[in-house]
Amino acid sequence: MFNQWLRENKIAMWMLTIIRVYIGYQWLTAGWHKLVGGFNAQGFLQGAIGKAAGDHPAVQSWWAAFLEHGAMPAVKFFNILIPLGEFLVGLGLILGTFTTFAALMGLVMNAAFLLSGTVSTNVQMLLMEVLIMVAAANAGKIGLDRFLLPYLRGLFRRGGKQQPGDGIHFFKKQPGRTG
Repeated sequence: MFNQWLRENKIAMWMLTIIRVYIGYQWLTAGWHKLVGGFNAQGFLQGAIGKAAGDHPAVQSWWAAFLEHGAMPAVKFFNILIPLGEFLVGLGLILGTFTTFAALMGLVMNAAFLLSGTVSTNVQMLLMEVLIMVAAANAGKIGLDRFLLPYLRGLFRRGGKQQPGDGIHFFKKQPGRTG
């Protein structure tokens, strides 16, 4: 019942828009500051690996092993991926473009930060991202998804045939014209 309300209700659509823009702003600004101010994940990764020691580790050993043997050797890649990912997730959520996918990618980053022993606002953001993902298309109706998703659905129908109401028809073929 709650899922249906999130997916179909107009009040939910407006509430999700507020949540979506708020989370988008958080991601966009975090990514922007890292893009323009410089970012190096090495210290964060080393700190997370260090939190895997002791009687009550904040970071599980399997995650610390991934960070030490997977992320640390590829830190230059992560120095680009993290700020760019944060910025693009924020942009997608604010504009309401590929909203469900943007929320999923935000959730993945929040989960990675939580697994690395950083609580901060990650828990609340993760919970709000789950709401956006459960709501699916309703979360992006007040955004570019309102036009983009129907258009893309029309492109990928069997035989490429669009149905009336499939969205914007950028390349509508004129009757009697070839090519």
